[in-house]
Amino acid sequence: MKSNYSKEKKELIIELTEEIDQHTSDSIRTKIDDEIEKYIPLNVVIDFNKINFMDSSGIGMILGRYKLIKMLGGNMQLINVNKITKRIFDMSGVSRLINIKETEDNFNEKVI
Repeated sequence: MKSNYSKEKKELIIELTEEIDQHTSDSIRTKIDDEIEKYIPLNVVIDFNKINFMDSSGIGMILGRYKLIKMLGGNMQLINVNKITKRIFDMSGVSRLINIKETEDNFNEKVI
């Protein structure tokens, strides 16, 4: 995971760099929480550009970060989400809560 904070915009951009599954979601959650607590941003952008796989534990991790940032008065956006992951967010109802932007090209999309 890589992160970048802009003081001017009070925006935290988090680039996820590993698959989100039962084994990694706890460590990703901890890292994101640490960054949010460190900066208290008004906007959190999570970049899914390098994510090829996410299971249901990823949905819980994203929803928990959404609730945290909302509690702090901020907003969250998910960007570069491939079509398969977007479908998961749609079916779970996450896309009704969080603004999601799909990738323009789906070079990282796995066909199942």
